[in-house]
Amino acid sequence: MEQLVQRFLLYLRAERNASVHTLRAYQHDLQEYLAFLQAKYPRLSPERNHRLVIRDYLANLHEKAIQRATILRAIAVLRAFYKFLIQEGIVEKTPFVGLTMPRREQRLPNFLPEDAMKTLLDLPSHSKHKWALRDAALLELLYSSGLRIHELCQLNAQDIDPWGNMVRVFGKGGKERMVPVGDVALNRVHAYLETRRYNTERGAPLFVNPAGNRLSERGARLVVSRWVRRAAIRQKVSPHSFRHSFATHLLNRGCDLRSVQEMLGHKNLVTTQTYTHVTAEHLRQVYQKAHPRA
Repeated sequence: MEQLVQRFLLYLRAERNASVHTLRAYQHDLQEYLAFLQAKYPRLSPERNHRLVIRDYLANLHEKAIQRATILRAIAVLRAFYKFLIQEGIVEKTPFVGLTMPRREQRLPNFLPEDAMKTLLDLPSHSKHKWALRDAALLELLYSSGLRIHELCQLNAQDIDPWGNMVRVFGKGGKERMVPVGDVALNRVHAYLETRRYNTERGAPLFVNPAGNRLSERGARLVVSRWVRRAAIRQKVSPHSFRHSFATHLLNRGCDLRSVQEMLGHKNLVTTQTYTHVTAEHLRQVYQKAHPRA
């Protein structure tokens, strides 16, 4: 089984172009599964029906009081692994048929109200911080295009199209998409690039750290944290909160769900529909405040 896991990880990297983060998460969950098999089923063969083994493993996770989200991720990883084994002709059918799966918790995305977002985005422009222009461009681009943090950090100068108001993004699995970007974001990106010697060669990073190297995801998170503190925003705000705010504000202002799905790069519309719960709650609150007979 350990050799099959290594083959699967190689397949994800070479054939599916999985990101480093995805590979790390898959490897961790599969190593946990292998450790369980080694302890309880040391002679388990790939040809054996693994349905009872999977059920035993899920029961083991529940006994450890592991969070539901972690269990659901482990299930998703194992489903993908056994799907690969079916494709390779190693097993005949998935062992998940007939098993009762835990339901995903319905948690609403954490987003900022429009006025709080405006305050946060405008703050670096009025600051004398030596990286204020870079940070202003970074925050504005996060909100303007709803990018994931790793997508933003991987942007190169050539990925920005100032004439078409678009940014070229490589999302999960290396899938390319074009996302609209606002004039304010473009102006701040331009202002940032004007302040430094910019390497115009192909592959030059858009956002850099003080050493001139590509800004890391950790560095970008620190940028967000810095300005959230300065804005004295009490709620928890992460880079992903900008993405949630982007989608929520668009839907609140009448953008259709399918367009938001395309801009976010969601493979499944169901994922995007999470935001309709947020906007429905927003409408309910507005109704309660505004309607005389509410």
